[in-house]
Amino acid sequence: MTQQTTTPGAPAADPRLAGLPASAVAHVQAALQALQRGDADTALQQAGRVLAGTPDHPEALRLAGIAHAVGGRHELARDALQRSLERRPGDALVLIDLGNAQQRCGDREGARASWRSAAALAPAHPMPPYNLGRSLQLEGRTDAAIELLSQAAGLAPDFIPARILLADALVHAGRLDEADAQYREALWRNPACGDAWRGLANLKTRPLSEEDREQLALNHDRADIGEPDRVAMGYALGKACEDHGRHAEALAALQSANGRLRREAPWDAGAFGARVDAIIAATAHLPAPVEPLPGREAIFIVGMPRSGSTLFEQILAAHPEVEGASELPDLELVLRGESTRRGQPFPAWVAQATAGDWRRLGGEYLERTARWRERCPRFTDKMPENWLHAGVLRAMLPGATVIETRRDPLETAWSCYKQHFYRLPHFSCDFDDIAAFIRDCQRAMDTWRERDPGHVHLQSYEALLRDPEGVIRALLDACGLAFDPACLRFHEARRSVRTASAAQVRQPLAADTGRVDGYGELLAPLRAALARAGLSGT
Repeated sequence: MTQQTTTPGAPAADPRLAGLPASAVAHVQAALQALQRGDADTALQQAGRVLAGTPDHPEALRLAGIAHAVGGRHELARDALQRSLERRPGDALVLIDLGNAQQRCGDREGARASWRSAAALAPAHPMPPYNLGRSLQLEGRTDAAIELLSQAAGLAPDFIPARILLADALVHAGRLDEADAQYREALWRNPACGDAWRGLANLKTRPLSEEDREQLALNHDRADIGEPDRVAMGYALGKACEDHGRHAEALAALQSANGRLRREAPWDAGAFGARVDAIIAATAHLPAPVEPLPGREAIFIVGMPRSGSTLFEQILAAHPEVEGASELPDLELVLRGESTRRGQPFPAWVAQATAGDWRRLGGEYLERTARWRERCPRFTDKMPENWLHAGVLRAMLPGATVIETRRDPLETAWSCYKQHFYRLPHFSCDFDDIAAFIRDCQRAMDTWRERDPGHVHLQSYEALLRDPEGVIRALLDACGLAFDPACLRFHEARRSVRTASAAQVRQPLAADTGRVDGYGELLAPLRAALARAGLSGT
């Protein structure tokens, strides 16, 4: 879900166009039409023609700011919108779009201030509470987000993005019945809403009904829907068919959805493997840390998606000393910022980094994540892709604990193939790409565990199912935590869970969570891909 901009129609009598000649009004209307069809360049040209004759007109500046934002030029968008606001103080529409630009520029507090001002000026407008709620939800402030998103959905019942984001937040809070109702309300308004079907499919503990399957099959093939909705419904149709034992149809639906995504953005497994080679080599020799303890607060949970990482985090978050922060982008952002500063991509600069550099970067990470230690001394960072960066942690955050979660390769691979990931290109759309990615992840983590055995630990999902208490005790010991019986009742922990497993970790452990057996020989190609990568599965 994205922040929403404001591009209302602007007839000639609109007071927002006061002071413009008729020719300029025509350019404003042309700019609006261009924005409505997503043509940012034409919109900017039309707004520029207005500004050439009437410099600093607030509405032309606003439209120029929106056009810059659509084109990804967020600093230019912010500057144009600030100029617009200076010339028309108290303009709620400008404040809404200014907040969006500020957020994109990294000014989170400035964005929220703009949206709050807009809400005070236009209390009936749904955009300020929607954008505020979205911002808070991304930070894990789920209860506050639910309140704001409920307000937005109430102000504009047909504004489906607000309803979907509200449903997502309710899932994260464990309020699954309410979430289900919101997704279905969205589908009542638009039966081909891919985001609503995606949300229902991600309630993995609840099977989709036969009626759901029929509705998905009917709407999936409509000619009047966009590709994102068709892809999302394809994944949901795969789940619905699997839920009802129609495995051949499930596989066909998932093959179609994954094929569409892969054609949109192909994954380059060879290039990715070469990158992993470069990272492993670059992190072989790192300077000894200045101090041994920085980072002790952090517990990184890394590895393959769909390997049980959310479950292990839920167990740790049930401990009274641990805050479950879910998937944080901060480690990648810190390293990306250093790459920008040095003018070299990661890991090209790793060999030049001194112990002092790593200490500085570790401090930056801890500063960025400080809010997750407001209630507890320790916190989890469960971004699975952090395995790519785990090799530098012994220099950057030498006191941190790294937990790698592993699940049977076949179950992991199939679960990834069924999951709709939004970050493209993605490895999960092709069996051979999935197998190569699992192999790269395992060989990198094996290397880093050998280099730093005191801080990098392997946890097996299947072992947890076989011996929950024994594995949980070992997990807590690896993290330097005393045993607490609350960790055995992890499903009772009340926290925001912002991953695709949010519904699953609200339940006790199930002895049988496998899904591949029902497919039999239908998954022979996936087994063959894993075998070619040197992996084996059930």
